[in-house]
Amino acid sequence: MARDYYEILGVSRDADKEEIKHAYRRQARKYHPDVNKEPGAEDRFKEINRAYEVLSEPETRARYDRFGEAAVNGGAGAGFQDMGDMGGFADIFESIFSGFAGSAGGTTQRRRSGPVRGDDLRLDLKLDFREAVFGGEKEIRISHLETCEICSGSGAKPGTRPRTCSTCTGTGQVRRVTRTPFGSFTQVSTCPTCNGTGMVIEDKCDACDGKGAKQVTKKLKISIPAGVDNGTRLRISSEGDAGQRSGPPGDLYVYLFINEDEEFHRDGINILSELKISYLQAILGCRLEVNTVDGPQELLIPPGTQPNTVMKLENRGVPRLGNPVSRGDHMITVLIDIPTKLTLEERELLEKLAKIKGDRTGKGGLEGFLGNFFHQR
Repeated sequence: MARDYYEILGVSRDADKEEIKHAYRRQARKYHPDVNKEPGAEDRFKEINRAYEVLSEPETRARYDRFGEAAVNGGAGAGFQDMGDMGGFADIFESIFSGFAGSAGGTTQRRRSGPVRGDDLRLDLKLDFREAVFGGEKEIRISHLETCEICSGSGAKPGTRPRTCSTCTGTGQVRRVTRTPFGSFTQVSTCPTCNGTGMVIEDKCDACDGKGAKQVTKKLKISIPAGVDNGTRLRISSEGDAGQRSGPPGDLYVYLFINEDEEFHRDGINILSELKISYLQAILGCRLEVNTVDGPQELLIPPGTQPNTVMKLENRGVPRLGNPVSRGDHMITVLIDIPTKLTLEERELLEKLAKIKGDRTGKGGLEGFLGNFFHQR
């Protein structure tokens, strides 16, 4: 499965446009083939370009967030592309060859002790073939963290509240300065007293044991869009784990996998199947009822139909994801059943026909006639 575009750029899912742009420039500077000669750098650079191409456009990003890569991989290909709308190569090259001589003693960011967004969750869901074609409502069961209602997520017993950690004074970090002949070095580590939260809970909530959240199993009804395929990803907002310190919950990502069907196969938005007919139906032509995902449909078999002829039923395929009005076609491959045994009467009639057609061969007449009929038309 392809890597997540947010992961490729190293940004969170709620990153704004400027954060995405900044991350893209930083990654492009690092992996540009003119700068990075390591094996795989060029492929990584292409990945970065593709990720930014999708996430920098609000409409494309919205489709990706909801359906995953399947909804955005139609026309664009990864690789070297015109970046005029991506900030331009000029900006990238300006930053590629500048900034490498920056100060060695940069500032250290103070650990954030405010609200923290909850973790995203993943669920794999299997669908039957027709469920994927037409979509619909599906009930799922998930287990996630929900904010404790007793302590409102604080982790402290009702009537009490956490206090600021005295070890780190609420920063969540402790610093140690080491002096050497080459200068002073500052080592920053997570505060061992509060584990980086900046707060200490003295009286823990009995309901959640001071964690501020509880594991809950629940049922959800989700809507499956028509036309989903293997690997399609659906985003269910706010159904991930609860956030910390009144932070927003994460999202639930449902990855879809489609069960094989005995009769139908899928090729993009087209549906493929096979139809076996007798040699007489192929020679004379006929009308037959065939199965489709929409139910039985009449199919005209023209006289003289050859083996492996592909016949098309328009607009009987898979709806296009995000545009269910547009559908693919149902492509039916015609297979012809030539009998290995005939009654005496059938053989006499076919021998007479073979004689009339003048198609007797060294293969015994009948076999030669049938073989020539299906290969010389």
